[in-house]
Amino acid sequence: MNPHIRDEIVTRLADYPRAVEVGIGNRPDVADELAATGVAVTATDIRPRTVPEGVEFRLDDVTDPVVDVYESADVIYAQNLPPELHRPALSVAEECDSVFVFTTLGGDQPSVPVRRETIPGETLFWARE
Repeated sequence: MNPHIRDEIVTRLADYPRAVEVGIGNRPDVADELAATGVAVTATDIRPRTVPEGVEFRLDDVTDPVVDVYESADVIYAQNLPPELHRPALSVAEECDSVFVFTTLGGDQPSVPVRRETIPGETLFWARE
C-alpha cells in the first residue's frame, strides 16, 4: 500500500480505541500502524492470514458473522471492500453500534449510503459515523 494513503487512513482511525478490519487479506499495513499507535486491532478474513504482532486475527465471514468478533469495536473498517460485502459489513456495524468506514476496489461505487471523504490517492466511504 502507498504509505501516504496508509498514513491518511491511520490518522482518521487512530482515535478509536478498538478497531476491527474486515477482510485483511494480504494488506496488513493499516492494522499494523493502528496497533503501533495503541489501537486494539482485530483483523478478520475468510481464510487464515498472517498478521503483524500486536494485531489479533479471527477467522470470520462478514456475510455470516460471529458477532462477538465485532461487538466491542468502536470502528469497523475495510480496504478494497467489494460491493457485495458493503451491506453485510454495515449490518454488523449497526448491530454492534460501531462506526463503519471502507474503501472500494478502483471504480466500484458504494452499495450503501455513505459520506465520501477524499484523501490523497483514495476515497474513504463513511457508512456509519
